[in-house]
Amino acid sequence: MKLHLPVVSVYTVPTDAPEADGTLSWNTTTMVIAEVTAGDATGTGWTYGPAAIGDFLRDHLAPRVEGRDALDIPATHEAMCRTVRDAGRAGVAGCAISALDIALWDLKSRLLELPLARLLGACRARVPVYGSGGFTTYHDTHLAAQLNGWVHGQHIPRVKIKIGEDRGGAVLRDVTRVRAARQVIGNEAELYVEANGAYTRKQAVRVGHALAEHGVGWFEEPVSSDDLTGLRLVRDALPCDVTAGAHGYDLPYFARMITAGAVDCLQIDATRCGGLTEFLRAAALAQAHGLQVSAHRAPHAHAAVAAALPNLRHIEWFHDHVRLEDMFFDGALDPTGGTITPTRGLGHGLTLRAEEVERYRVA
Repeated sequence: MKLHLPVVSVYTVPTDAPEADGTLSWNTTTMVIAEVTAGDATGTGWTYGPAAIGDFLRDHLAPRVEGRDALDIPATHEAMCRTVRDAGRAGVAGCAISALDIALWDLKSRLLELPLARLLGACRARVPVYGSGGFTTYHDTHLAAQLNGWVHGQHIPRVKIKIGEDRGGAVLRDVTRVRAARQVIGNEAELYVEANGAYTRKQAVRVGHALAEHGVGWFEEPVSSDDLTGLRLVRDALPCDVTAGAHGYDLPYFARMITAGAVDCLQIDATRCGGLTEFLRAAALAQAHGLQVSAHRAPHAHAAVAAALPNLRHIEWFHDHVRLEDMFFDGALDPTGGTITPTRGLGHGLTLRAEEVERYRVA
């Protein structure tokens, strides 16, 4: 069964409130969707990032995909990776490859009339999630409402907030917000934080010790994820788990992070790293080194592949992407109780609501 020319669409949606983390701020989120058809079946994949990803998909990758065998995903994935040699794998190209790869896996499972989780081979029926948001722009009431919604409304026993405001220039407010978060969720839920690389090395250690007083067990990107030496220093100095990997675009990136001893749990993002194909390879590499993995962002893109991993810790139920995926697709999953169950329908189980979201389309 041969692949037809992929169809690409780009949508930009305003956030429901101003958002920021330790190093960036934004008020819109852009989703790039790739649809791949073979025979009467269509597979859908997506990623998040600049609209230029859509142009790259159409101009550079789509022609390389057309006419290939729909079932031979490794061959198509390798062809895409070779195509971007001169453009560079990281960034726009990596996200473009990821969207198409996710679409190819969805298509293959639909052609074989299987749920994607069944095609990949599940080792768990339910996938743990953690609520993620708590942006530095949220006022105390907004933060409390979001945390309450996850922990006391949906009974998700793990939550994460952003810290590192103003590139590490507002440490007192960071600690105050963590204290407030603990008061809201009580001792019945795990508390995580993410600094998005905002702190310096020693600053991250000092902040980490303060966070330990409030039972923070997960410190994501305390320093830049490119600073492997710094991550290792912070990891060795603190009792909490230090995590990173969300900005990995290829397997060598994850290999460097693992062999540097930089993290306690490796984060992988299928919408950046090269899709489900590379996600599985990175997870296997982590398992070979005794590490668990956590899926970053885009929870519905990860549900099926996460169920296939023996070394999975959880996936991120990220506010922005949960909101968009619920808006854009029929078949969104329910995290009540702290887990999701991959669909029993064909593919990843999601169907694009093209007409309903047309007003957000920009390309």
